[in-house]
Amino acid sequence: MDKLTIVKTELEPFNQRLKTHPLYTQFNTVNDIQIFMQYHVFAVWDFMSLLKALQHHLSTLTIPWIPAKNPTITRFINEIVIGEESDLDERGNPKSHFEMYIDAMNQIGADTSIIQKFIQNAKMEVSVSQVIQSSKIQNEVKEFLNFTFDIINTNKPHKIASAFTFGRENIIPDMFIEIVKKIQEQFETPCDKLIYYLKRHIEIDGDEHGPLSLEMIQILCGEDEIKWQECIDVAKQALKLRFSLWNAVLHQLTKSNQVYA
Repeated sequence: MDKLTIVKTELEPFNQRLKTHPLYTQFNTVNDIQIFMQYHVFAVWDFMSLLKALQHHLSTLTIPWIPAKNPTITRFINEIVIGEESDLDERGNPKSHFEMYIDAMNQIGADTSIIQKFIQNAKMEVSVSQVIQSSKIQNEVKEFLNFTFDIINTNKPHKIASAFTFGRENIIPDMFIEIVKKIQEQFETPCDKLIYYLKRHIEIDGDEHGPLSLEMIQILCGEDEIKWQECIDVAKQALKLRFSLWNAVLHQLTKSNQVYA
């Protein structure tokens, strides 16, 4: 059994827990989707920091420019950056996936004030840990974000690639699109931007970024047993924190629905 297969086998129970999380059965109203997006947007945002950290380590961003150590892996990461940072929205306008998500939030009426305030603070010259700590976001979101930047701060590309590849790909099941469509029809609430985002995300991750990310892992870890084990450890922790985040959303949905009952 090759090392990548071993990793996938180790992570399968964690992925199954996420794919069958009870959260997905609780989306019944527009308010439910709004609450979910207000949590999930932080995962959409910090994904880009993982990506840019990989670009920093795996391509040449310094001036004067010098050739990268591995042109193959540089091509991988630059292709992913193009797709995530400057994809085309439903109207053909270049936008990052984060900006598409914000557009979708605005369309469906989700509150973007907290994430926008967070971004404003992140632009200031203070540490990201300070921004996370001072933000009015739930503890589960803070733990999720802190883990992301702790991994980035290791400056170990194989660990960052593991969080990026195994902790982010295929997390939202295809069924979520059908849930959103159902709510759009039932409540006559425009959700086409969110549906486009989800479809685009699944399409790119499945057909392009997913396979590229796996190749990146194989190149970065090579035959180093320690690196492969560290990849597994990082991925497991990333998936556990995603599960915890989903639990927090589920708790909020339950509490909200009790208020409106």
